[in-house]
Amino acid sequence: MRSSTRGRLPLALVAVLLAFGLTGTANATGRVDNPYAGARVYVNPEWSARAAAEPGGAAVADQPTAVWLDSMATVHGSNGRMGLRDHLDEALRQGADLVQVVLYDIPGRDCGRLSSNGELAFDQLPTYRAEFVDPIAEVLRDPAYAGLRVVAVVEPNSLPFMVTHVPPSSEWTSLCEQVRASDAYHQAIGYALARLGAIPNVYSYLDVGHHGNLGWDDYRAAFVQVLARAAGTAGSTFADVHGFVANTSNYSVLDEVHLTKTSVGGRPILQSRWVDWNPFIDELSYAEALRLELVAAGFDPGVGVVVDTSRNGWGGPNRPTRANDATFDVDTYVNSGRLDRRLWIYNWCNQVGAGLGERPVASPVPGVDAYAWVKPPGESDGASSPLPYPGENHNRMCDPNYNSWPGASYRPTGAWPNTPPAGQWHSAGFRELLANAHPPL
Repeated sequence: MRSSTRGRLPLALVAVLLAFGLTGTANATGRVDNPYAGARVYVNPEWSARAAAEPGGAAVADQPTAVWLDSMATVHGSNGRMGLRDHLDEALRQGADLVQVVLYDIPGRDCGRLSSNGELAFDQLPTYRAEFVDPIAEVLRDPAYAGLRVVAVVEPNSLPFMVTHVPPSSEWTSLCEQVRASDAYHQAIGYALARLGAIPNVYSYLDVGHHGNLGWDDYRAAFVQVLARAAGTAGSTFADVHGFVANTSNYSVLDEVHLTKTSVGGRPILQSRWVDWNPFIDELSYAEALRLELVAAGFDPGVGVVVDTSRNGWGGPNRPTRANDATFDVDTYVNSGRLDRRLWIYNWCNQVGAGLGERPVASPVPGVDAYAWVKPPGESDGASSPLPYPGENHNRMCDPNYNSWPGASYRPTGAWPNTPPAGQWHSAGFRELLANAHPPL
């Protein structure tokens, strides 16, 4: 069960302990409150080699990134790539204390996007359990790895769709309707949580999207219920959820430091096209508010949040240094000062102008277990045009020439041209991430 250390201590003391990364006391199960605290985190040698081969890439090649298990084959290793056991063995050789893995093969995956790139249909839950989750659990429970902390991000970009892409949302998809009707996502994630929760050195974190897709009050309230249902399904309990991950593979900035006004020219900044009545304008405010709401819904008071900062730095010459305080137009004010330079906050694929964000670190602010590079920088989100690759269904949100999605007005994607399929190396994009890193390299 998750330690409730934070919930029992006075809040002022908690803030001090979190700031110095000192909440790593083990509970009765052997799990610590924050697995990142004091840990040496595993550096994936496959990613590190690709990063180091790029001009300037050696500056970040020693940073830890998560290992993505996005098909049944990747669990064991395929096409010359390392499998899960290979990574754990390498972690032992490195003297690492913590390995980050992402389970990303849920049945009916990507139901809310313009194409589904999952290998399993929404009705293949038995296959998911027997040929994906069970082999992962079998490897992780090997006594040889008992000394490693394993942070498992369980099926990102799935449960948020059960709010944002089902009726009555205007962006609903038929596949998400089928997934909801079959209860595939809840059943799959509940099963994974239960299997992983039985392994004392595994810490499971659930994806909570980002403020630009779930920040609105009605979405957020519905999403809390979705998370609670998944955590109580297929043998899982709230105790199997150690924390949550925000901004996975996304670009939302931590803190919009220049947007200090609440209104401009008599109009609240909530009315701006960018904010669009969202009560949150950045990721840290969203993560902390949602964490408190999840605790109120029954999750352990000690749950923490990991924020993916792999691509949310937005530095370089186009980074604003202030907002236009002289304007009376709310859109001009917001657009002049916002650090997130995406054309629309909904855009997610290979965004032009992005930069590396905060380097991975434990306990950066109260309530946040770590800033982590969950998405390995340089790995493509998807192909910019249809390509004849098995299993690669072209997603138009990766097409720089696509300017509208179903139910939307004119919304250019802001995506890079000439990008390879998802997971493959995008050299030009990685070099831009280096150049636009903030903090600068």
